Amino acid sequence: LLDVRADVEFTKGAFPTSVNIPILDDEQRRLVGTCYKEQGPEAAFDMGRDLMNPEIQAQRIHDWTNFIEAHPNGFLYCFRGGSRSNIAQQELKKVGIDFPLVEGGYKAMRTFLIEDLEKSIKELPMVMIGGRTGSGKTHLLKRLPRHVDLEGLANHRGSTFGRLVDEETTQINFENSLAIEFLQLRNA
Repeated sequence: LLDVRADVEFTKGAFPTSVNIPILDDEQRRLVGTCYKEQGPEAAFDMGRDLMNPEIQAQRIHDWTNFIEAHPNGFLYCFRGGSRSNIAQQELKKVGIDFPLVEGGYKAMRTFLIEDLEKSIKELPMVMIGGRTGSGKTHLLKRLPRHVDLEGLANHRGSTFGRLVDEETTQINFENSLAIEFLQLRNA
C-alpha cells in the first residue's frame, strides 16, 4: 500500500506494511486545509497545485515510481480516496504508470477493519494465556498453529524490560494489525 497522506496522518495510524510517500508535507497540508476552510475547495486545490513545484513533483513521482516497481501489485490511497490519491494517480499516468487506488481511501479500509474486528471477536473461539513476565507465554503461543500475539502486535515489552526495544505502536495501528490478524485467521 502506497499512502500519500501527510506524515502527521500516517504517524497517527496506518496499515501494516504500508509506505508513506506523501503528496504534501505536514505544513503544506496545514496550509491547504486552512485555505479549504476559509476559501473553499477550488482555492485549496489551486494552492495545493502551486505548492507542488516542478522539483517537488519530480521527486514525488520518482519516489512513487520506485515504490511501484518494488510493489507492482499494490494500491494507492489517501484519507478518503479523494483529491490527493487522484492527483497522485494522474501524475503517475502522465509518466505511463497506471496504478490503482483504494476507493474510499484509508477511512473506508479502517471502517471495514473495525467492523470486521467486531465480527471476528464474536465468531472466533478465543483462549487467553496469562502469566508472569518471563514465564514463556510468547514461546507457547508461537508453538500453536493458530494464535494472535497481542503483546507482539502492540510491540509491548512489559514494565520489566521498559522501552529497550522499539516504541509501542499507536492504538490505531494496534487495532488495524489486530483486525488483519483476525481476518486472516477467519479466512485460513
